Amino acid sequence: MDRKEKEKRVLDTMISIYCRRLHGSNGNRLCPGCRDLRDYAFGRVDKCPKGDSKSSCRKCEIHCYAPEYRARIRAMMRYVGPRMLFYHPLMALRHLRNEMNNFF
Repeated sequence: MDRKEKEKRVLDTMISIYCRRLHGSNGNRLCPGCRDLRDYAFGRVDKCPKGDSKSSCRKCEIHCYAPEYRARIRAMMRYVGPRMLFYHPLMALRHLRNEMNNFF
């Protein structure tokens, strides 16, 4: 699985948790707002000019997200990020490892 597919899988998982916890969605169904955010984020990942050599979006000098979506994705990640250790510990640890590798 390439980097873009992994990033989309993490985004999908995080948005699903966010929607289930804050908007009361059940199963794999997202509310319209979260579905819109997921579709937008997937489109941005697919069109990333850096390809598979990209770092995390947070550290990127190219801002692909529109300001509204950037604020929404940041709020979602701020809420779900600490909870990922409980819901998907391996995914969270892999993400932290990748962040640390990109940091140094």
